[in-house]
Amino acid sequence: MTISTLTAISPLEGRYQEKVADLRPIFSEYGLIRFRVLIEIGWFEFLAEHGHLPELPHLSVHAQDMLNAIVKNFSEQDALRVKHIESGINHDVKAVEYFIKERIQGNAELAKVMEFIHFGCTSEDINNLAYALMLDTARKQVILPALDELVGLLKNFSHEYANTPMMARTHGQPATPTTVGKEFANVLARLQRQIEQLTATPIFGKLNGASGNYNALLTAYPDIDWQTLSKNFITKLGLTWNPYTTQIEPHDFLSEFFAILVRINTILIDFNRDNWGYISLNYFKLKSFSNEVGSSAMPHKVNPIDFENAEGNLGIANALLEHMILKLPISRWQRDLSDSTVLRNIGVAIAHSILAYQSTNKGLSKIAPDFEKLEADLDQHWEILAEPIQTVLRRHGIDQPYEKLKSFTRGHKITKKILHEFIMQQDLPENVKQQLIKLTPGKYIGYAADLAKRI
Repeated sequence: MTISTLTAISPLEGRYQEKVADLRPIFSEYGLIRFRVLIEIGWFEFLAEHGHLPELPHLSVHAQDMLNAIVKNFSEQDALRVKHIESGINHDVKAVEYFIKERIQGNAELAKVMEFIHFGCTSEDINNLAYALMLDTARKQVILPALDELVGLLKNFSHEYANTPMMARTHGQPATPTTVGKEFANVLARLQRQIEQLTATPIFGKLNGASGNYNALLTAYPDIDWQTLSKNFITKLGLTWNPYTTQIEPHDFLSEFFAILVRINTILIDFNRDNWGYISLNYFKLKSFSNEVGSSAMPHKVNPIDFENAEGNLGIANALLEHMILKLPISRWQRDLSDSTVLRNIGVAIAHSILAYQSTNKGLSKIAPDFEKLEADLDQHWEILAEPIQTVLRRHGIDQPYEKLKSFTRGHKITKKILHEFIMQQDLPENVKQQLIKLTPGKYIGYAADLAKRI
């Protein structure tokens, strides 16, 4: 059976392959190899630029252009060549070194100094920086743009429906009203805080040899400050230098990064479930499209499938991310390989997150408040005004106001007329009574509209 979108085991490479295409150049095997090539050549050029290695002089412009072209024009065919080399030597990072040496053989200047490729490095020096750049690239090019799109939609909902009153449902029961816009603003505020953390969290890297102590580098050139060189190279890549590692960068930053993603995803699970519920209550209407089928058996149905798909993908993403959070910071002694296969699944976890963000956005594009239903539901529950009435009674020194309202409302159908009669019977100033008479469930929204507009 040939490999295709129909025969792929993972739906990421099958059903959803077009939706996660932006992640493929970053997290695929091709992407990993390309970033390794970038690091290997970058370190070689950096050492030559440094100028303190007598055996590695400054490179000519022609040599630099040749090296830069290997990175810039790196192709799938190049990646296949690396894999072919790997199949013969059974080492993925060494295969990259041999590939680069192979490509520069024809240049006498580079061929003369090619043993400075992978100089003083262990494989993890290359790998940790490659994964760091992969994550940094994904954050800038895919994750944050997808979240920004969602933030934009949430902001629009918050502002557009800031004044649309809605029954709140604490414990699933009718409760003090809010507005549609304020409920979206609540989610937006939570997401904004997490996105700020995701944007600011540093991505670390190391380049310090087999045990994290620059042993080989210091032995070869004892007069060079290898710690400063390492820091400068890693900083030049746009990463944060970690001076204290074993053979591997300890992955604590990955755990921190993924923990923020888990919180973002958890907020969105909560949000998608709420939207599903509001659709079920008919607070939100789902737009129907003539060409779409909602149910194979029930022609009338339009289902909230986008919110359901988002919830499912968020669950898969978080399951993977939570495993990575707990596993990646653990390595036996100075290094074991149990992190290798886990790291290769970073793209899978992020891809499921991206699918969920897309589904959430699509779901939001299909819903709108049902103003008549929202108003009718509020009008059926005048008992929710027991809260403000008993609070006003407290202010005016009325004895046991909570208990009075509890006895008056619990187990009874409270209408506007019945509530107004109760208000008029209370020992309150006339102007206060009139103030309470004017209060309706739809007007009892506190600062909700202001909060929604302000976000």
